[in-house]
Amino acid sequence: MTRPPHPRVAAVAHLLAEAGAGGEVRVLPAEVRTAAAAAAALDVPVGAIVNSLVFLADGSPLLILTSGAHRVDVAQVAHLLGVRELVPAPAAEVRRHTGQVIGGVAPVGHPAPLGTLVDVELARYDRVWAAAGHPAAVFPTSYDELLRLTAGTAVEVSAQLPEVVAP
Repeated sequence: MTRPPHPRVAAVAHLLAEAGAGGEVRVLPAEVRTAAAAAAALDVPVGAIVNSLVFLADGSPLLILTSGAHRVDVAQVAHLLGVRELVPAPAAEVRRHTGQVIGGVAPVGHPAPLGTLVDVELARYDRVWAAAGHPAAVFPTSYDELLRLTAGTAVEVSAQLPEVVAP
């Protein structure tokens, strides 16, 4: 007998099915709280991992979906939005606005709709992987489907992380 899915994962899977999303939720053997860990577990490039990051834009929650190979350029996004302050949301705020914990924040399934920016860098990949409401659950999708599912706005939000060269 298999154990039932985590309630958040079940809710995300239900929302994805209702929306006609092409991919199914996959539960991994262990939690993957970073893009690098998720990429290793899925055997995909780190850039194909969707980081779901919650920020506070002048105090209002904002979801930014960016490639695991990039980081959000806070000054650039603040300027783009015309806000004075854009800061990462504390863990309690992330959970309050998404109903999910950091490391498992899905692009969908939040208590109330969140304004969402989707980094154009994710379009480089035919398939990207996003969290599904828990740090051990993910689902495959495409850039276009991610925009559709989230009603997100496509923008350049990131600065490329420097390459790590092994000694």
